Amino acid sequence: MTPEEFQRQLKSKPLAPAYLFIGPEMWQRERCRHLLLECALPAEDRESGFVRYDLDDNDLYTVMDDARSMSLFASNRIIWAGSAEGVLPRGRAAAQDDDAGETAKPDTAPLTAYLKDPPPGTVVVFDCSRFDFEGEDKTKLQRVQKFFAAVTAQVEFPNLALAAARKLALSAARDAKLEISEDAIELLVEVLDANASRIVNEIEKLSLYANGKHKITVDDVVSLIPNGRATTIFSLVAAIGRGDRTGALEALDILVREGEYLPLALTFLGTQFRLALVAKEAGLTNAGMIQAHFSKLGIPMWRSRAEQVQQTISVFSPAKLRGAMRKTFETDRAMRDARPDDRTVMERFVVSLT
Repeated sequence: MTPEEFQRQLKSKPLAPAYLFIGPEMWQRERCRHLLLECALPAEDRESGFVRYDLDDNDLYTVMDDARSMSLFASNRIIWAGSAEGVLPRGRAAAQDDDAGETAKPDTAPLTAYLKDPPPGTVVVFDCSRFDFEGEDKTKLQRVQKFFAAVTAQVEFPNLALAAARKLALSAARDAKLEISEDAIELLVEVLDANASRIVNEIEKLSLYANGKHKITVDDVVSLIPNGRATTIFSLVAAIGRGDRTGALEALDILVREGEYLPLALTFLGTQFRLALVAKEAGLTNAGMIQAHFSKLGIPMWRSRAEQVQQTISVFSPAKLRGAMRKTFETDRAMRDARPDDRTVMERFVVSLT
């Protein structure tokens, strides 16, 4: 279930004897944890009724034995078992577990036995935050879900998509009574990599800074947000897209002085050229069409980013875009060889494109 479904269930249904919290996103997880505490533990039971374990350091038998025990000091209890992935077989046993389901049965026995007759007033939460739902972690996460299959109440906490992160940022700004421009919101979400906890924290800081006296702009985000210097990379992209050699070299100088990792800037540039070439070949002529086209393909595309792509299209022909992509590859290779420093390589790259 989603965090939202979990929160609705807490208000309308009896508590389950056990939950599995799974996924890396921390902000929604904390909200769900606090709400569960409020629903499960009266104020007088909070101190003695909340027990933490780490399954990297404790086995499942220990946790289940404690969950069965009746406390002398609290009529209701929450047993929080962190690092739930720690119960998985490791090394050769893990490979055997993938091939033969019976290998896992002895390990899940205490959990299965507990769930057949759970004591009233006790809730066990198994918390796995180490693995993601995508990439190399996906298989590991599926193994965790398989191990805890007996726990039917599973709450998933995937990292927020850009659209969801933007919605969260707008909501947090409204709650904080913060006036902030749309471009600033988009930039904030992008430079914070759609991290919900950081977005909420930075919105709160911006609210204190603005103090209700002025509207937060892109310049404020660049100046005040950690990693805001990444926006200078976007300025470099835009300057190259316009063919503005002076502006591009000035942006590159700022990146160098701030200690930015120049291969990262080159990666952004390569992505920009690829997006522009796709848009050019698809016959997209304005930012709205670009945004709609890439969103349909499942590629996040904000209005300001679509305008950057449009700007690049207006300056670069398809042949020039392909040439820019070749130069990006050559520059990346030059950065890996015995060479002058990264700045010299990047300056040559900028000059060749502008």
